[in-house]
Amino acid sequence: MKASTQNWSRARWRGCVPRREVLRALFAVGVVGGTAGALVPVVTADEGGVQAPARRLRNTFDEMYRGRRIHGGATAGYTEIMVDGRPLHMMRRADGSYLSMVDHYRSYPTPLAAARGAVDELGGAQLSPASMRQL
Repeated sequence: MKASTQNWSRARWRGCVPRREVLRALFAVGVVGGTAGALVPVVTADEGGVQAPARRLRNTFDEMYRGRRIHGGATAGYTEIMVDGRPLHMMRRADGSYLSMVDHYRSYPTPLAAARGAVDELGGAQLSPASMRQL
């Protein structure tokens, strides 16, 4: 019989629980408790999810340009532009200018100018109704 087996059997025989088993049990309880604590918000959440706080857009505009309705606005980190009720995705460049996903080869000084450039590029075509999150 090995020495480790002898120690194990002696500890059991004396009614003591080996330190290794106690630590293993405590670790398992901690893992299960931590996992349960992390999953409670996921399990109890509504199907609609948590609503993000509404962003207040500054520099808003609403105009007709070449027969298209352009409206939207921008904050420091977010730009929302709609052309005929469909989203026009914009990106702000490091130099502060804007570009649209329709006309991404040119930079424009404002979101409105970028939206006008996109309308010029679109001609008679419509924007896709799908948002970038759905792609």
